[in-house]
Amino acid sequence: MCGIAGSVNFSLDIPRLTKDLFHRGPDQQTTFRENDVILHHHRLSILDITGGGQPKHFQNLTIIFNGEIYNHNDIRKKYGLICDSNSDTETILHAYAKLGASCLHDFDGMFAIVIYDRAKSELFLARDRAGKKPLYYYADGNSFVFASELNALRNQVDVAINEINIQQFIAAGYFFDSNTPYKNVFELPSGSYVTVSLKSLELKVSKWWDIRKFYSQKSAVGFGEALQQTDHFLHHAIKRRIESSDLEVGSFLSGGIDSGLVTAIGREYNSSLQTFTISFEGEYDEAPLAKLVADRYHTKHHEIKISFNNLLNDVEKILSNYGEPFFDSSAIPSYYVSQAARKHLTVILNGDGGDELFGGYRRYVPFAKYDFFKKSGLVRNMAAIVHKILPVSHDKKGKYNYIYRLVDFASKKGVHTYFSSCLDIFEGYEQFLVTDDSCIEDIQKNFNEINNSSLSGLQKILTLDFEHILASNLLVKMDIATMAHSLEGRSPMLSKELLEYITSLPDSYKVRGGNTKYLLRKLAEKYLPAELINQPKRGFEIPLKKWIDGELKDLVASYLLSPDSYAKQFMKKGFIEKIWDRRIIAGDEKRAKMLWTLFALDVWYNKCYLRK
Repeated sequence: MCGIAGSVNFSLDIPRLTKDLFHRGPDQQTTFRENDVILHHHRLSILDITGGGQPKHFQNLTIIFNGEIYNHNDIRKKYGLICDSNSDTETILHAYAKLGASCLHDFDGMFAIVIYDRAKSELFLARDRAGKKPLYYYADGNSFVFASELNALRNQVDVAINEINIQQFIAAGYFFDSNTPYKNVFELPSGSYVTVSLKSLELKVSKWWDIRKFYSQKSAVGFGEALQQTDHFLHHAIKRRIESSDLEVGSFLSGGIDSGLVTAIGREYNSSLQTFTISFEGEYDEAPLAKLVADRYHTKHHEIKISFNNLLNDVEKILSNYGEPFFDSSAIPSYYVSQAARKHLTVILNGDGGDELFGGYRRYVPFAKYDFFKKSGLVRNMAAIVHKILPVSHDKKGKYNYIYRLVDFASKKGVHTYFSSCLDIFEGYEQFLVTDDSCIEDIQKNFNEINNSSLSGLQKILTLDFEHILASNLLVKMDIATMAHSLEGRSPMLSKELLEYITSLPDSYKVRGGNTKYLLRKLAEKYLPAELINQPKRGFEIPLKKWIDGELKDLVASYLLSPDSYAKQFMKKGFIEKIWDRRIIAGDEKRAKMLWTLFALDVWYNKCYLRK
């Protein structure tokens, strides 16, 4: 795991770059220069500690790489690649020399790859299927600069704010696909690569992997065989991710079945597996369920008692780590658990992607029964009438909230059905935004493509979540939270084999009746205590509404109620004050999400853009 950066026709401030990326690679820092090309690499030594330094060179190629290719030895055997080290970086280089961009299809792993090709006089940059490893770039026609993190890029290049994209963040809660908060700065989309001509600086972005292709390959395999095959692929993925490390590998362990299965199977390949669980007080405490798994498999268990006493001092730093306005408040506990785990090891397994792949969210249940994206006008109109008379919901975990949210997204049109069904931040309050739907045109276009496809309602929302929420939010959250502490996070649920197999299975294997993640729950019966099997979706949840009205109240107010609040220019006059004082009717959770989104925007503007 590493941090990478580089440029064409641009002089990098290496000391500043080293400071900004040091946490991603504290073990070694190297800079390569040739003609107008600069490649900068920060190394976190995990695999082939003595021989895995970068950049690496072969024939006319030079590579820097962030990530891990877990099956790289299999690729060497498959193509007869003769390498000098045991480094997966060298495997990538030799595979690219032999196969070109098509070698990406063989890789099981997470990666952001940059290859300097002297023969073609170009740079080749690529990202993994799900977008686990980040890669941002600046291009203005005269120079090209790239980096693993937005803050590192911001501190090299003088950039201006892209206010249309800021409006998109407020409306949707994330930056979609290649969008960032800056003009001329882009994120290379997941499952994509870009070639950059060193002569003209012309860019060509290509999609090399698309999850929709695998949803369209409908499998008729029986449930028993699917269960057995899933078990096999999960073992394979976890085994690879444990053995592809010269350092100890541990596991995050919540009270859910995803991390429970990863831990149970991981214990088979690591007899001294260490597990890490967050312990909260009261309703958010998942530690007792996690301990059942730890006890059953005799792991070396660490229960991390999260105290938010330091939250007031830490929250601005945590949010500014992202380099962009970041909505997901579970970034806070993710930061703290990563900080604690790094005191014990360098590599950690997690259950990321399990919900989006196997159908784990409660909101998937109605979509398995009816395609709400293609609903009739009668359904929408009836839902709108009912929604107007329903009292707002204040408890996001209650049954009433489930019904309220269902009626809400059933009453919406187009992409707003999706917004309402997932993050649901300013849905229903759009009249207070200084924006219109032009800021979400690219999201609407992507939504229309998926909605007009032959996919089922469940497959549509699974695809949307994979391309939007997972890629633009959840994986971003965990990459920054872990790498802030030089901790590498590995996600077996996002292995090549599982991504390309589970997508083809029938909907009923994922959601059956009112049961989410049906296939995985049945598999869990083989490995996990019965108390966990039918528990609702769990994760690093936090009491956001309590924070807004308690520990963080004065800090949030100091940003949002200030005459200099950056967020105010994107809201109708007086809205922030009215929602703060509860003069606008909104559920407690909804109010907290709106205020948190605007708070995150103001923190980014001050700490990342203005760099105060």
